[in-house]
Amino acid sequence: MPDLLLELRSEEIPARMQRKAAGDLKKLVTDGLVEAGLTYEAAGDYWTPRRLTLDIRGLTARSKDVHEDRKGPSVSAPEAAIAGFLRSAGLTDIAQAHVHTDPKKGDFYVAHLTKPGRPAEEIIAELLPKIIREFPWPKSMRWGAASAKAGSLRWVRPLQSIVCMFGGETEEPVVVDFEVSGLRSGNITYGHRFLSDGQPITVRRFDDYVAKLEKAKVVLDADRRKEIILADAQNIAFASGLELVEDEGLLEEVSGLVEWPVVLMGEFEESFLAIPPEVIRLTIKTNQKCFVTRKSGETDKLSNKFILVSNIVASDGGKEIAYGNGKVVRARLSDALYFWTTDQHDLPDMEKLAAAAIRFDLDLKKPLDQRMARLDALNVTFHAKLGTQGERVTRIKALAREIAPLVGADQVLAARAAALAKADLTTEIVGEFPELQGGMGRKYALLQNEHPSVAAAIEEHYKPQGPSDTVPDDAVSVAVALADKLDTLVGFWAIDEKPTGSKDPYALRRAALGVIRLLLSSDWQIALLPLFQTAFAQLREDAIEKHVERYEAQQAAQNSGDVDGEEDVTNAISGFEKRLREEVAESAHPVLLDLLAFFHDRLKVHLRDLGARHDLIDAVLTDGADNLLLIARRVEALVVYLNSEEGRNLLAGTKRAANILSAEEKKGTVVTDRVDPALLALDAEKTLFAAVNQAEKDAAQAIQKQDFSGAMIALSALREPVDSFFEDVLVNDGNPDIRANRLALLARIRTATNTVADFSKITG
Repeated sequence: MPDLLLELRSEEIPARMQRKAAGDLKKLVTDGLVEAGLTYEAAGDYWTPRRLTLDIRGLTARSKDVHEDRKGPSVSAPEAAIAGFLRSAGLTDIAQAHVHTDPKKGDFYVAHLTKPGRPAEEIIAELLPKIIREFPWPKSMRWGAASAKAGSLRWVRPLQSIVCMFGGETEEPVVVDFEVSGLRSGNITYGHRFLSDGQPITVRRFDDYVAKLEKAKVVLDADRRKEIILADAQNIAFASGLELVEDEGLLEEVSGLVEWPVVLMGEFEESFLAIPPEVIRLTIKTNQKCFVTRKSGETDKLSNKFILVSNIVASDGGKEIAYGNGKVVRARLSDALYFWTTDQHDLPDMEKLAAAAIRFDLDLKKPLDQRMARLDALNVTFHAKLGTQGERVTRIKALAREIAPLVGADQVLAARAAALAKADLTTEIVGEFPELQGGMGRKYALLQNEHPSVAAAIEEHYKPQGPSDTVPDDAVSVAVALADKLDTLVGFWAIDEKPTGSKDPYALRRAALGVIRLLLSSDWQIALLPLFQTAFAQLREDAIEKHVERYEAQQAAQNSGDVDGEEDVTNAISGFEKRLREEVAESAHPVLLDLLAFFHDRLKVHLRDLGARHDLIDAVLTDGADNLLLIARRVEALVVYLNSEEGRNLLAGTKRAANILSAEEKKGTVVTDRVDPALLALDAEKTLFAAVNQAEKDAAQAIQKQDFSGAMIALSALREPVDSFFEDVLVNDGNPDIRANRLALLARIRTATNTVADFSKITG
């Protein structure tokens, strides 16, 4: 069967867009071909900085004929109905239809329609222009004289040529002819912009296309370019007694910047190694897209040699290219060195920081404390409705002190870490490289001899930032991380800025997952609602203080110089503040319960990702459950129990009891509030009554000790009595009192099992 080769060659495509664009092209073309009735055996997508290529193998040469039987009206139908049928079926005369007979409906018309297949070239020529015109680039542009016309082609960069060849291995392939905004498809492409001779390359099939591009200094396969870059970089580093610091993200990006990778080594002065390794690495990566190296066996310190990837083969072996890159790297590292040293010196506006120092108990002799004081003094806004960064740090500090004993952390250290957690946001280095926030704070904290746990918490309080991120294990880090995330979540819930659908601009889902992972990773048994209430109370006090200050200023302006008026203002403010507190207190409860429900949803997702069944999670979740660890443990115990024969049998029995109860309750049948032992006539019901009493007691004691497996074992004692009850006892006895009493006994089974889980929500 024939193959299809498609190449779209343009000016430089941004590296970050290439892989996705090639995948989009593959999906759009293959989906379109299949929808048009063609099939294919395999499809491969390729990309370089200047071309997107698609290789589709085993494409059918023609789509199949499509047969359709379209049912029409009865042969005795009015002329208008028959005429409508002819139009819809594309027939000119009713004689072209066939008459079918149905034993019930009689004779009716049927049109046997055949839609003939189409040649693949025709389908391709119709499909590709539409795909090219509507290609989903995140950003695109118009160019040339045609750009002034409405509807002109938009592409990520000016599109220069289109290759589209179709044909089998044993026949001469043909150009699939089509045109897009004056650009006609053909069989001509070009090699490397600088290293090839600039002559056109005539293309026939994919294999010769790849070979001819290789001769013209273009490596088409991006993964192969990555392999070349990585292997050459490792070899060059090894030859100098060094090892490459690998970076998959940078490798992906660099492979998208070159069509013919040439790996070189540059260097900078060793004096720059005084800069933290993270800063050196990020400076070189961000500004020059280069890799750093280190001495073999070293884990922290870097060497003064770096690896760069060129897109040309230079006559001098790349000496000038390496030298030029080295000059830029030196300039950037000079800036970084300046930032690094400046951050360790005193700020020039110390006199403005005294109030902040008192507020946060800071030592202005220490550089990081100065940066925190400046953050507060500058009134940097965190969110228009949630106040400044300084106000937020105040709340986090208070919340961290409350959380600290719950996770075994020192309250003083937790408060100190919280006070400095955001300080590095005003440092020069974090201003240049925001991704270093936290990490630089830790370094500066260690430089000013902070406790190691305080320094660790400054970096780790942002963690975990996703499902694959590490979870801190230092207790101080855990306390500050929880405080930071809970303040964020409660704050945005308080101002009704919750995630909606796929939109989550403040990453609140990630924050909630972070709280869940923090609590589950080290078995922290913490009730969330009291912490919600503490965080909400702090927000409330901030809001009240601001409202009161505003109200006080307004009233003072109206009563300036009037002593009686000032007394009235004081009384008015007192009443205003009281009213505000009452209003906010009333609104807190539903807000916090809604936030707890959000946590339940995120916990369900997290536990499902770990393999738990959704119905088992639903069975143990109750609306007010705010100890996430206990919920997870209940789920674990339930999973283990229901995998046993006893568990499955008890589940069947309890569900049978629940179904009978539910059916009778819907009928309005009387079910007594309690079981009357005097009405228990049969041994099976007496035995069950005794077993339920004992199981309830034993399960309650186990749950009190948080021994959920023990609670399950206690409930398993009900298995045989329940089975015997349903074998020997007729629930719907003719005597209404006995029937009501037996239904009450079934209700006791439901109540007993509900102490562990709602068995009615479990499927199977």
